[in-house]
Amino acid sequence: MKPGTRLKSATCDTEVMVIRTAGGTIECGGAPMAEAKPAEAQPLAADFSAGTLMGKRYVDADSKYELLCVKPGKGSLSVDGVALVVKDAKPLPASD
Repeated sequence: MKPGTRLKSATCDTEVMVIRTAGGTIECGGAPMAEAKPAEAQPLAADFSAGTLMGKRYVDADSKYELLCVKPGKGSLSVDGVALVVKDAKPLPASD
């Protein structure tokens, strides 16, 4: 997988674009994501059902992974079972 790859969730409508990756398994709703949407949706895992927001970037604690949500859904993003969080915006410089 490389930056620019678009992944689709097997559990909900979520779609993401890969910005940065380190080779782990990117998941949504507890199921691995793929470039093609499966014909039959898998059940959403209760631990990964917080949802995704369109236009937000999701990162891991080490900043090895960064995903941009291009279509929101009910599943939440994770890598190898570790949840990703919304990336904070950079603070603007103070104007005196």
